[in-house]
Amino acid sequence: MNARAFTAMFLAYVIPGAGHFYLGRRKRALAYFAIIVVLFLLGLAIKGGVYTLAESRDSLLVRLATFGSMGSGALYFIAVAKARLGDIFSATYEYGRMFTLSAGLMNLLLVLDCFDIVRGRKE
Repeated sequence: MNARAFTAMFLAYVIPGAGHFYLGRRKRALAYFAIIVVLFLLGLAIKGGVYTLAESRDSLLVRLATFGSMGSGALYFIAVAKARLGDIFSATYEYGRMFTLSAGLMNLLLVLDCFDIVRGRKE
């Protein structure tokens, strides 16, 4: 893997859409940024939370969900640092968690998309 691919993938992981912006796909980058950030923030706004490593000791599925949520990059780590772990008694708690998990998984797909663009497999 060359330096350009690594840089694009790293940027795409840390800030959604930044890898595409780095590769010159400006409109696509803005759209991806908006989609991921809105999805993640909507998940937090409806009193959902993010999966954390502390709760993933007992279950493999929760551990996988934690790594999926970490796919949001900086958004995930900011939410954990600000203790935005959700309100478990809220009726929308699980929905919110799925929104944040979906944002993380989508961002991981965007990281792979950046790799494909650099390798010339995709435009």
